[in-house]
Amino acid sequence: MNIDTKYHGSLEINSNEILNFEKGIPGFLEEKKFILLPLSDDDTFSVLQSVTTSELAFVLTSPFNFFKDYDFKLEDQVIEELELESEEDVLVYSILTVQDPFNKTTANLQAPVIINAKNQKAKQVILHNEQFNTKHPIFEKPEAKG
Repeated sequence: MNIDTKYHGSLEINSNEILNFEKGIPGFLEEKKFILLPLSDDDTFSVLQSVTTSELAFVLTSPFNFFKDYDFKLEDQVIEELELESEEDVLVYSILTVQDPFNKTTANLQAPVIINAKNQKAKQVILHNEQFNTKHPIFEKPEAKG
């Protein structure tokens, strides 16, 4: 299957790799099919590309790359919806708000993207945890000198 993408031009993709967001993504409820594409050679950054809308793509990262103590519990409803059977099947990503300069980029830790790697079902989950917000800086702020 051939698709047009925001960052990779025209690409041939394997339909088995298409992620199914049954209820869409908040703010984009009509967008239900996405594919995960690499954005950096070291797999630190990826793109969640809409299969149907070439201009719609989100830059993602695993939050664990930048926030070692990031932890949350999925509600039973989400586990059932995604048909998660084992923790090994779970992929967790955070949507980034890319800034210029890049070192001001932030991660949305309040609404991670959860993917079942076995069946390609996915969902952006809103966490009800006050310690997380939508704009966590991913790079340490330099300490003030003086």
